[in-house]
Amino acid sequence: MTFQIWGWRREDASQVLAWAPHAERGGAMPCKTLATKDPTAVERANLLNMAKLSIKGLIESALSFGRTLDSDYPPLQQFFVVMEHCLKHGLKVRKSFLSYNKTIWGPLELVEKLYPEAEEIGASVRDLPGLKTPLGRARAWLRLALMQKKMADYLRCLIIQRDLLSEFYEYHALMMEEEGAVIVGLLVGLNVIDANLCVKGEDLDSQVGVIDFSMYLKNEEDIGNKERNVQIAAILDQKNYVEELNRQLNSTVSSLHSRVDSLEKSNTKLIEELAIAKNNIIKLQEENHQLRSENKMILMKTQQHLEVTKVDVETELQTYKHSRQGLDEMYNDARRQLREESQLRQDVENELSVQVSMKHEIELAMKLLEKDIHEKQDTLIGLRQQLEEVKAINIEMYQKLQGCEDGLKEKNEIIARLEEKTNKITVAMRQLEQSDNDLLTQTRTIAMSLVKCASSDTQDQYKLVKDISF
Repeated sequence: MTFQIWGWRREDASQVLAWAPHAERGGAMPCKTLATKDPTAVERANLLNMAKLSIKGLIESALSFGRTLDSDYPPLQQFFVVMEHCLKHGLKVRKSFLSYNKTIWGPLELVEKLYPEAEEIGASVRDLPGLKTPLGRARAWLRLALMQKKMADYLRCLIIQRDLLSEFYEYHALMMEEEGAVIVGLLVGLNVIDANLCVKGEDLDSQVGVIDFSMYLKNEEDIGNKERNVQIAAILDQKNYVEELNRQLNSTVSSLHSRVDSLEKSNTKLIEELAIAKNNIIKLQEENHQLRSENKMILMKTQQHLEVTKVDVETELQTYKHSRQGLDEMYNDARRQLREESQLRQDVENELSVQVSMKHEIELAMKLLEKDIHEKQDTLIGLRQQLEEVKAINIEMYQKLQGCEDGLKEKNEIIARLEEKTNKITVAMRQLEQSDNDLLTQTRTIAMSLVKCASSDTQDQYKLVKDISF
């Protein structure tokens, strides 16, 4: 019976075993000596090939078994043994007071510092009650990492930091060379496996890790199943693609869910703000109605007040018309004088250009005269108001005279006094009017002198002179 190592090349098989049957001749093949090669390189190559075989066999057997594995599954146990040998290769010996310590728990414990998500697995390994040795903790760590499907990610972070690994491994160790990166790449394929391992009740401290080569040796009669293995590999590739696509879709779905949640929150906020805005609009509408009603009331009151004031204005207008007659006569005289003066305007403008220097003094005098005129007009208005008050008092006293015959004498005296007072006021008004006429004549004379002195000036100055002449 002839055997060949399943999935190996013949050169790799000769490095693992000291002998290998000749597949073509059926006879024994002479042994190759390994003295010419570096023994550590041969060890790394052997461990790499064993890792390839164990991972490939585990995936294919899990595919045929149903892909949900437990702790008693032999290919899975052999995989952990091979990984333990790979991690132990080139490990430095740490001396202590009692014994020598050579364990893989040190570099695996370092993963927590490099990969924050590995803190949970490290804490759960330390909390397991049945583990007493660092080797048992390392075996439990490997099993939990396989169940999490993150063993490749954890070991990738570890082999990148070679300066930290140099504290635990020799320079020729498998984890320090390219073979470690190859094994980490092979471990990615284990993500298709679903493992259900009970670590809590298993005795991991006293297990002996021995590689069973018989699991990887196969009869030549089974070579005909190569096509089936190719189909299984294609199915695994498709499954990996589908799982990766599913993972991406899950990430997009989670992002969409988060976005939908945020949109729902923003929508609820907008609805609340809309309700608040509607309430504010209702309040504003009520306030608007109140203001409109108040505005209507105010308009009604103002209309009534305007009617009252209109009556008062009409009465005042009648009195103004009576007083306007004298002003109209003055206006006619002034207009006639304006016509006469308009003929002399050209001469005045020519003369004003010569007498520019006297303009400031004349303007000052004009301002003073205007001030006096305004003051006298104010006094005249005050006297008129007093006269109206006296007239009102006279009317009241006259009415009281008719009702009260007993106080006739006293009222007659009061009336006499009031008449004397009115006579005095009229005399004062006549004097004021006379003084006003004098001021007007003075202003006219000044204006005439200004017209004669100033030959040319602007149109505004001529208008000023015309107003003063009025």
